[in-house]
Amino acid sequence: MEREPTRVVFPTAPENKFRIPTAPKGYGPGQWLAHGDEVEVAGLRIHGGLLYVGTSLPTSSGENDPCLIDPSKPVAAQGDYSERQMGYWPSYAQLSARARRSYLDWLAGGKRDPSADIGFVFLYFYGLERRTLFDALKDPEAKKDWHHIATELRRLLTVYGDKSGSFRGYAGSLLNLIQISEHPNQLYKEPVPDFPKSYELPPYIKLALGQCAVDGVPVPVHLALAWVRSSPDTYLRTPATRCPVEFEKLFSEKYKQTLGDGLVLPRNKTKLKLVYNPASAGFRGRGEIRLTAEGVPDVTVLTSPYRKLLPIADAATKELDSYSRFLGKNPDAKASLEALLQLPATLWPATAQVTVERLKSRMGSGMLTLSLKELLEALDSRSAPTGERIRSLARTLETVNIGMEPDVLAGAKAPKPEDPLVLFHVPQGDPASRDNPAYQAAILTLQLSAAVAAADGEFGAAEIGHLRHHIDSWTHLTQTHHRRLLAHLRLMMKAPVGLTTVKKKLEPLDQAAREAIASFMATVAQVDGTMSPAEVKALEKVYRVLGVDTKKVFSDVHAVAADNGKSQPKRPGAVAPTPSVSTLGFTLDTDRIAALQRDSDKVSALLSNIFRKEEVDAQQELPDATPLEEDAPAAHGLLGLDEAHTALARLLLTRKSWSRAELLDAAADLELMLDGALEQLNEAAFDRFDAAFTEGDDPVEVNHEVLEQIAA
Repeated sequence: MEREPTRVVFPTAPENKFRIPTAPKGYGPGQWLAHGDEVEVAGLRIHGGLLYVGTSLPTSSGENDPCLIDPSKPVAAQGDYSERQMGYWPSYAQLSARARRSYLDWLAGGKRDPSADIGFVFLYFYGLERRTLFDALKDPEAKKDWHHIATELRRLLTVYGDKSGSFRGYAGSLLNLIQISEHPNQLYKEPVPDFPKSYELPPYIKLALGQCAVDGVPVPVHLALAWVRSSPDTYLRTPATRCPVEFEKLFSEKYKQTLGDGLVLPRNKTKLKLVYNPASAGFRGRGEIRLTAEGVPDVTVLTSPYRKLLPIADAATKELDSYSRFLGKNPDAKASLEALLQLPATLWPATAQVTVERLKSRMGSGMLTLSLKELLEALDSRSAPTGERIRSLARTLETVNIGMEPDVLAGAKAPKPEDPLVLFHVPQGDPASRDNPAYQAAILTLQLSAAVAAADGEFGAAEIGHLRHHIDSWTHLTQTHHRRLLAHLRLMMKAPVGLTTVKKKLEPLDQAAREAIASFMATVAQVDGTMSPAEVKALEKVYRVLGVDTKKVFSDVHAVAADNGKSQPKRPGAVAPTPSVSTLGFTLDTDRIAALQRDSDKVSALLSNIFRKEEVDAQQELPDATPLEEDAPAAHGLLGLDEAHTALARLLLTRKSWSRAELLDAAADLELMLDGALEQLNEAAFDRFDAAFTEGDDPVEVNHEVLEQIAA
């Protein structure tokens, strides 16, 4: 059972200079007020606990701790906590009566007003620091408060972290210490807590990465993501910060695709040293507080492992560009279809993914015919379909292996709400270039044949079966090409292509181009190795639509046979060649297929004009010419240093003092000469702050002034 919160009331001390004869009841040794407790001081009720209140709370040097709220001290009637009223090392006992009133007002107000002077925040922080670092050494009960202290530190950082780099550094370091102490082994298996962004990578993440290296396990994706997000050398662009959930999912997908089980880290020479430098003067004389991480390397001094993560983060960010811009303009439309169409379907919410899975279930490995209106209703879209929106829908469906006809991504006219669509399964990983001229010729053949057949009333079951047979015989095309052609054929059954439409496509071509395409189609028609009388008849109709003399059918077909140089009837019904076109039949081999591929290259330029941009741009929404906002330039190295020297500088900033042997290992990991590297760091610091970065030779001391400047 949780204990009941306690309430302590201290009487108000008068504001005067006279000595109080006897201590009022309740004064004495300082008490720690746990989370949820309440105290009243000088008539102000302070909720939440996490404070020391009393008249005596000795430090290791015997003096009262600066954090102690002593109710025997006078408090003014009014104060203003937004004013600066204390020195660099504040102490409650040494504050003026007005400053004490200001501090108590800030505490009573919930410790959340961002206008408060950072000195008051530090004074409160000293108490959290003492409970964590001092009491816990001799009182196991104190460790039970760590969870609440960590929560309070995170809250304070959200309010005051940007106001003071110094506070952000100290509070972040204490938060790191608590998290590390609670999970000393195999941190890489634990969720990574949130840490404030600072000039160094959180020690928690350093320790987790070092443990991966020691245990020889790949870096799990959640830890790799935390490394990217927390690294001071990373600049995440707006899409990654505006859409954090989507960025995390995309990063995870691409991390596994790129690195399989994960990034494997080496055991380098530089050993990880975890230290904490207390902020409170109550710890003066005690020096650094060290945590044990024996034998664990600091892999973050290396530059190559981290560089492998940056392209993954960049690729995930790029996929979110359009989605991020849309949300920037329409922050309340996150759940709309228009927003979802900017994302890969794998990132859609569960309800939308269920709809997609239902479509795939109805489609199976075949096809599904429905109207555009039905599809949009299934996806819960209430907006009018525009050309760009339909193209976005087609792109998104392809990410989950669903193709769509008409092929709006290849320039086909966007359908109206009542127009039919054909959805079909796209095999995973099967290439299907729409620019392939052989595929373009196949589409043209299909459209010409269907248009001719429909024009003379022969587009029935037999003709459709004949065209399906043609599609199946085109072995020079990919599986996805075949599926799209069959879907296109299904669409033409629902919405036949008019002969006038096909002729209009051909109008820009001169006679030589038409004859080249006609000859090519004669080759395509024979790719299965045979030519029946019915096929010759259909080919004559196609020539007629192309405006090419039908007498050329015989010469073009005969040229294919002569080039092949063989006469091997392949299927029943095909007869040996004679001068009569109507009785022509022969077989092709693999060499002929290769020749077909070469021929297709010759006519690619002719066909490309036919299959590009059927819609006039008046119906097409142009993409934004400029982004919604300008991302800041990528972060440069610390103090303008290169990558290796930046890494060494960041390592140095984690502690006040280093042995020369430690730094020699770090320099070796970074392939630097230590003395030359330190000299370069000092020159950079002099240029920026007019102060040296380090002092001394062994040990090497980090200049406190430089540390404060960089932290700020």
